[in-house]
Amino acid sequence: MILPEARRREWNEFVAASPHGDVLQCWEWGELKAHTGWQPLPVAIQRQGQIAATCLVLKRPIPLVGGCLFYAPRGPIVDFTDDSLWEELLAEMRALAAEHNAVALKIDPAISTQDQPVSERLQAAGFRRGSPQGDFGGVQPRYVMKVGISAEPDDLIMQFKSKTRYNIRLAGRKGVSVRSDCTRQDIADFHRILQITAQRDGFMVRDISYFYNIWDMIIQRNLGRMFLAYVEDELVGGTIAFVLGHQAWYVYGASSNQHREKMPNYLLQWEMIKWAQEQGCRVYDMRGVAREIDGQAQGESAGLNRFKRGFAAQYVEYIGDWDLVFRPLAYRLFTTGLPVLRSLQKLTASGA
Repeated sequence: MILPEARRREWNEFVAASPHGDVLQCWEWGELKAHTGWQPLPVAIQRQGQIAATCLVLKRPIPLVGGCLFYAPRGPIVDFTDDSLWEELLAEMRALAAEHNAVALKIDPAISTQDQPVSERLQAAGFRRGSPQGDFGGVQPRYVMKVGISAEPDDLIMQFKSKTRYNIRLAGRKGVSVRSDCTRQDIADFHRILQITAQRDGFMVRDISYFYNIWDMIIQRNLGRMFLAYVEDELVGGTIAFVLGHQAWYVYGASSNQHREKMPNYLLQWEMIKWAQEQGCRVYDMRGVAREIDGQAQGESAGLNRFKRGFAAQYVEYIGDWDLVFRPLAYRLFTTGLPVLRSLQKLTASGA
């Protein structure tokens, strides 16, 4: 069934309580994505009137090919060991796909590769592995680092590498301060330095309207927080973190080209971790890093691994993107044209 909006709170509580729940499956994330051309379809399975499984499906038309794409970011939220529950949820999504003429359903649950039976169940249900995308292996990062933050702050910081502790304290000595009492008006300043970061590091930035929507639909509803770092009155860095249940996620980070030697990014991370603890979180997810093989980070993004490992973060590899194809020919046309579309988006990003 498609769950009605009146049960939003129940939905979020179910997602938050799941061992692989994620803020990208919360009700508000669907509302946010509705402003970028996606239609949220909150699919739920009930047992005795209570939610037993969910999948926030985002629907988007596919130009030229026809039909639409279904995407469930970090979904579904289901106990894969419960055969009947999984089969019922799968049947519900297949029926929904037929109703909407979907070409395929893409999923990327926050489940570790160590949970091999889940991959086997997906293959048995007809899912195929999606093509790797981006530096981090998927639409959402497949390779992440997580910090256990249950310890008291004084004990937790002692788990960090000595260089990381030094840089956190150095930032304080060099006059870096961090604000977390930000307002909607601060979005403009954050977006400005995010654009500086994007130009320096070579990635695309969404239009500022998207970040105003993040404020209105995520931060304003106590599902996130913005942090800004200053040297005296000069803005030198900023971050946005999300929170749901016992987890927090570092989602966006930006820094200016000035005062980088004062290590503002280290202090920003520490302030976010302490905030996450105050929210009752046990896990702080630092999100995307480079793939590791035998403990060694690969490629140009390896520096991210070293930075995040300094905070006692542990490497986690998820099972990645999986596609359930409903219309094979349309799916081939879509996946063939997707790299060309991404190249055009990069060429036009400066005017977005």
